[in-house]
Amino acid sequence: MQSEAITSAIGEIMPIQLAELKVGQDCKAVGLVIVDEVNGFASVGAGNLAPPVPNEQVSTMVAETNRLAQEFSKSGKPILAFLDTHEPGKAEPPYPPHCEAGTGEEELVPELKWLERDPQTTLVRKDCINGFVGSIDADGENKFVNWVNKNELSDLIVVGICTDICVMDFVLTSLSARNHA
Repeated sequence: MQSEAITSAIGEIMPIQLAELKVGQDCKAVGLVIVDEVNGFASVGAGNLAPPVPNEQVSTMVAETNRLAQEFSKSGKPILAFLDTHEPGKAEPPYPPHCEAGTGEEELVPELKWLERDPQTTLVRKDCINGFVGSIDADGENKFVNWVNKNELSDLIVVGICTDICVMDFVLTSLSARNHA
């Protein structure tokens, strides 16, 4: 399988330790974070930043996220899903208008809609690239940090669309915040 070869190659050149994670009772302090698996980024023709035609890579990623989320939910593990949501007409330079509230672009893809009713899932609407920053309320509280603390998490699995932008920014900021604390 191509993904196994890629994972093996990454493990050989980067200072990381790869290990299998089995979601279950022996894995108590892990949470799943889903970044922007919304129509405006993943549903064919759903907006300026959505794939214009079916895309196997996006379909596979959404299917894998759904599989992981089902396992987390079934095991009673916490899930947080970021939903990119912008005020209509308020651009997020340098990107074209996308995921504007009320358009449907800002909603979870059909395969993940069930998360809206899932008791293990917390949905967080964000208005910027970085979910960590987008989690900060007007009063200074951070919804993401509160979710981590409430669930006493020590580890996160992060998946999502735009891994080179939104996922990366969120992960780097979260690691910096963890290391700073």
